[in-house]
Amino acid sequence: MTETTRQLSDADLRALEEEYDPEARFRTVTRPVAVMSGVVLFLLSVYHFYTAGFGIPRATTHRGLHMGVSLLIVYLSFSARSRTRHKTDGFAILGVPVMDWVLAIGGAVSAFYVPWIYDQLAFRVGNPMTIDIVMGTVLLLALLEAVRRSMGWPLPVIALAFIAYAYFGRSMPGILVHPGADWANIVNHLYLTSQGIYGTALGVIATYVFHFVLFGVMAQKIGLGQLFIDLATALAGRFAGGPAKVSVISSAMLGTISGSSIANTVTTGALTIPAMIRIGFKRHFAAAVEAASSTGGQITPPVMGAVAFLMVEYLGIPLRTILIAAIVPAFMHFFGVLVQVHLEAKRLGIRGLRQEELPKAAKVLREGWLSVFPLVLLVWMLMSGRTPFLSAFWAITACMVVYLIQRVMAAGVIKGVKETAAGIYEGFVAGGRQSLAVTAAAALVGVVIGIVTLTGVGFKIAFMVTSMAQNWATSLHGLLTVLPFEFFSIQTLTLLFTLLMTAVVCVLMGCGVPTTANYIIMVAVAAPVLGMMNVEPLVAHFFVFYFGVLADVTPPVALAAYAGAGIAGANGFKAGNTAFRLSMGKALVPFVFVFSPSLLLVTQAFTLPDFLLAFAGAVLGIVALSAAITNWLLGPLLRVERLLLPIAALLMIAPEIISTVIGATILGVVVLRQYIARRSDPSPEPAT
Repeated sequence: MTETTRQLSDADLRALEEEYDPEARFRTVTRPVAVMSGVVLFLLSVYHFYTAGFGIPRATTHRGLHMGVSLLIVYLSFSARSRTRHKTDGFAILGVPVMDWVLAIGGAVSAFYVPWIYDQLAFRVGNPMTIDIVMGTVLLLALLEAVRRSMGWPLPVIALAFIAYAYFGRSMPGILVHPGADWANIVNHLYLTSQGIYGTALGVIATYVFHFVLFGVMAQKIGLGQLFIDLATALAGRFAGGPAKVSVISSAMLGTISGSSIANTVTTGALTIPAMIRIGFKRHFAAAVEAASSTGGQITPPVMGAVAFLMVEYLGIPLRTILIAAIVPAFMHFFGVLVQVHLEAKRLGIRGLRQEELPKAAKVLREGWLSVFPLVLLVWMLMSGRTPFLSAFWAITACMVVYLIQRVMAAGVIKGVKETAAGIYEGFVAGGRQSLAVTAAAALVGVVIGIVTLTGVGFKIAFMVTSMAQNWATSLHGLLTVLPFEFFSIQTLTLLFTLLMTAVVCVLMGCGVPTTANYIIMVAVAAPVLGMMNVEPLVAHFFVFYFGVLADVTPPVALAAYAGAGIAGANGFKAGNTAFRLSMGKALVPFVFVFSPSLLLVTQAFTLPDFLLAFAGAVLGIVALSAAITNWLLGPLLRVERLLLPIAALLMIAPEIISTVIGATILGVVVLRQYIARRSDPSPEPAT
């Protein structure tokens, strides 16, 4: 194939990330504002670094301080309109519009207000003063606009819809009707209690997530991300479709330190996507492989896109339990992408990288082993039961020590120390900047959670969904009575329909809403639905989390796929459809671990036989489905084989021994037929 590849500069990649990731659209500011913002962000990172190691202050004070500083910098960093982020419209002070200064100061003051009156809250909650209502209203407006600027319209619209639901409760139809609440009561609940803005979502961001964002930035600075790419290239680059397999493996590794699917796509895709195109993959397929792989980084322990720490708070279980539970589902996702990449490469006859194009694994490890130490230390401390923030403190400290050693060895003692100080300052500023949007989003999600607790709408939605699912299940079961045996019970069908509806809602909510925010909303709205079906809480949380993540590669709002398409010069919608197809493992496995919770390893229902059956069935099912989608197994498929393999896949992922055996038998017959055909014609022409 003779297609040329696009070589993008660092500036091109930054522009691409800005285009598809609103959180990266920082405006150009004057030097005084840049210096002030940098110093404030550095001090914010220093504060969090210190509190991680030496103790966190009172929760409301800690959360209010973090939110107030973040809102101040959000309005200095993000312009009201993305198209004007490189210029200033209207009257400005130091290059920043006056209104932005007003919003920045108003948001910060209203955020600091609650910690300031904390000792009086016991007498104010339920009976707010006028100043409380004013401050709460200011903070709500500041949050809505801050999230709109940094993340776009979807989340503010959702928050406004929930506020409207609370206010106009008496006018709601049917089961959704409720007594309603006036503005004073709404502000009181959202602003002065721990059930709203200052609730769990903001607390997790301020207490856990910030530290791991900072760790990810510092780990990249010491070269850990590049080490992962080089090591994956050395290990997998030589095999069929080598660069695509490098993309999958390096993204899995990078996911251990980064939770942003778009950032991962741009970071690794800048190297892997041109290489995939160069050896013969189509442009949209190369973009899709990188997007699907990078999105998998959000489900990869130990960071998991910050959701792991939210699960700790919501479920009240140790972090190591959640990390262990995430191992097998994450493996299934990357395994599914890897199988499809391999089969596609075989179908097209695409080679791997040549020997001279490959780095030496031994050399990569010998030169970069020191940069792995902070990650190893982090994982060891988390698995040994240390608190997440203390583990992050020592991991960040290790990054700084490694960075000092690297700079001293490269530039000498005096220059190395100066470069280390400058690098740490830059890393702390970058870490603080990357947390701005997610902080504002978490605080605004607190509004949604507060409305759910104020109105009880979560349980009403759960009742509506389960009732609808039961009606559909009863109707389908009646149609299946013509069969000589009962294949599915009404209870199983009801759960299946409930899962399908929940999955669709999670994907739709994830369109334009960040993974963390989507997960928090779905925990409040969708998780109770699964709870009514007696699904174990850990399993329900993983289910809604996985389908929320899937939105990043689900058109029409497949932001990671669009970012990859920008690098590849491909059609974004086509790349999104292909990325969704490559992510079928992520879409299938949640259904498997709902029906067989043993797949999560740490659930109450875990048994080794159940786990082995579910694991084997899921692996074989992914292989069968991948072959049917790709139209290749050991060779091109017959039409009947392409029809039988999806059926076999569905039978094998159903965690029941009879269906698994039937599905495996179908797969075995197809493999045997293909093997015989290959022996008789050992050099079949690749399908085109």
